[in-house]
Amino acid sequence: MDRHIEAFLEMLAAERGSARNTLVAYQADLEDFAAFASSHGQAPSTCDASALQTYMAGLQRAGLAARTASRRLSALRQFHRFLLREGVRNDDPTSLLDAPRLPRTLPKYLSEQEVAALFDAARQLSGHRGAVALAALEILYATGLRVSELLALPRRALAGDAALLLVRGKGGKERIVPLSDAAKEAAAAMVGQHDPDTRYLFHGRDPRRPLTRQAFFLLLKQVALRAGLDPAHVSPHVLRHSFASHLLAHGADLRSLQLLLGHSDIATTQIYTHVLAERLQRLVEAHHPLARKAARRHHSDTDT
Repeated sequence: MDRHIEAFLEMLAAERGSARNTLVAYQADLEDFAAFASSHGQAPSTCDASALQTYMAGLQRAGLAARTASRRLSALRQFHRFLLREGVRNDDPTSLLDAPRLPRTLPKYLSEQEVAALFDAARQLSGHRGAVALAALEILYATGLRVSELLALPRRALAGDAALLLVRGKGGKERIVPLSDAAKEAAAAMVGQHDPDTRYLFHGRDPRRPLTRQAFFLLLKQVALRAGLDPAHVSPHVLRHSFASHLLAHGADLRSLQLLLGHSDIATTQIYTHVLAERLQRLVEAHHPLARKAARRHHSDTDT
């Protein structure tokens, strides 16, 4: 591996606390770029803007998805900013590159009725599996946690009558989120069935280790099937989107939502503005005098 790429990855792990999956993705993206640079007789740390443009154009010709190409560009930008800070380069050639145009996609989320169906299905599961499923669903929907944040919660996170939950998110950043009474009750019922030596709130077969993502995803799929929902459309991330979308639909503001979700940039939270737009449209239709007059005329026309 190129020594500068290796140093960059070490910085991400040591200073930013990047997750293993993030490091693996960055390494794969930068090694692909390093192979391109080598084929052109250059090192990845010495390529100029022209070489970078050629590389990105090659990704497009190869039919790489715009989202994947955008991720590659993000890796290149962070790598070159690192080189600039370290004095390896005196410029940032990625500043001249245009990001691939991404299709506008709205986050997938469940309706409030579908979430209620999931809760009902979890309550129908017997034994410890049912207690785990209900506690996880209640906490995810009450807080909007990422699945990695949920499974990393220590058992002591809900010690006593805690109304707030301290969460360690991406990059080791901590935030506090409120916990609903229903979530606390479901978690307490689950913990009551635990071995007293368990370390994690959601533990695996080995009580000293957390429940794996694979095991939790399987449990969630089983609950979705019991609820009559398509398992392919139910995931922890969909529940996170449901939490955010339903909060906005009931009057929350974007800034508060940003804090609850742990987004470092409010631009990330703005993907949920479609919910705000729908709510505002309903508000205008229900209360604007001209809209109400138009509705009365419509009813009058249909009556005749």
